[in-house]
Amino acid sequence: MKIGFVSLGCSKNLVDTERMLYLLAEAGYEITPEAEEAEIIVLNTCGFIESAKSESIENILDLASLKSIGNLRALICTGCLAERYREEIMEEMPEVDALLGVGSLEKIVEAVEQVARGEKYTAFLDKEQSPLGGDRVLTTPEYTAYLKIAEGCDNRCTYCAIPLIRGRMRSRPIEDIVAEARDLERLGVKELNLIAQDTTRYGLDLYGEYRLAALVKAITEATDIPWIRLLYCYPDKITDELVDELKNNPRLVKYMDIPIQHISSSVLHRMNRHGDGDTIKEAIARLRAAVPDITLRTTAMVGFPGETEEDFEELCAFIKETRFDRFGGFTFSPEEGTEAALLPHQLDEEIKQARLDALMEIQLDISAEMQAKKVGEEILVLAEGYDVPAGIHYGRSAADAPDVDGKIYFSSPKRIAPGTFLRVKVTEALDYDLIGKAVFD
Repeated sequence: MKIGFVSLGCSKNLVDTERMLYLLAEAGYEITPEAEEAEIIVLNTCGFIESAKSESIENILDLASLKSIGNLRALICTGCLAERYREEIMEEMPEVDALLGVGSLEKIVEAVEQVARGEKYTAFLDKEQSPLGGDRVLTTPEYTAYLKIAEGCDNRCTYCAIPLIRGRMRSRPIEDIVAEARDLERLGVKELNLIAQDTTRYGLDLYGEYRLAALVKAITEATDIPWIRLLYCYPDKITDELVDELKNNPRLVKYMDIPIQHISSSVLHRMNRHGDGDTIKEAIARLRAAVPDITLRTTAMVGFPGETEEDFEELCAFIKETRFDRFGGFTFSPEEGTEAALLPHQLDEEIKQARLDALMEIQLDISAEMQAKKVGEEILVLAEGYDVPAGIHYGRSAADAPDVDGKIYFSSPKRIAPGTFLRVKVTEALDYDLIGKAVFD
């Protein structure tokens, strides 16, 4: 029986998909990348914000149509949308044949067996007791992988449904993570991206203190993986030990993703973010003082309930002054079950979108200026592939995280295999990408 997979949402969700792929492959099922060939499709959904929920529902309906025009016999839904809206999906979407909550991914084989017999199936085990880690089938290119170091979240931001969906934060033991890092290195991984809802909180539940720096050090000592990257780091939990590790560990890339969400202390307080605007500014100052060439990525939310014009102008001024290397903005989405959805002074969608457009325009100018300064530089690049129609290679530098940042396109007199490190001289800068040529000694 051929099984198809569709994975939506974040990289953390992708790791869950890879775990289910492994379990089904071990059980003897054939995995197909072609949805039209699949007899059963597993859709791993996202339910973080309204746009993600809409995308998940659209995918359910699109895939279910293959029951009448393709080989599809059953559709299984897993992930955040399945966890959050289990009753609504089973009552209102007969197209779905099985639902697995986020704590029930280990039941995927049982679900496939049951729907193959034409029977419905649901499993919603305790999400805070589900196994962490486990073997998986990598769906990323063989040279890069995500490594989930914890599940769930304890931050309780008022706008975020993740604690409701995923439960409390649970860190994996350092030795388990190191063992998986070794396995990934044996598979050829050269870039390891550490992920969690809040990576900087790693270890607090297990060890009584933040242990991200210790984890990075342990991975570095146990492997020779050239690039180790930190994603989803919160500014209030960036310890001196972590800053020192960034400064002194040559294999921990000089890159940090720090989702600030805002800079106005009043907005941050209503968001229940830990720390205020000064906390964010101090963390950035410490990082740039210790690691002057660090690449900083962030995200910010506009249109949070009660956000005044003055709050927004403060955010714009901060973005202009701080000049983040990478930036993503989004509008506030009132999520069911969250405190922020019930707050007074909700803003109109038109105001939210206008503020987002203005903020992204500011960042576009910043990005263009920063990109232009890289012309003439030689940059170490991890090659990712070759665009045949364009006749050009492409890859990423240490300053570019997979999936969310830009690319470096480069010419070369010879073909470069994906996963190869090489130096590229930048000859042209675009808004978010660079163009160059390979440099050989």
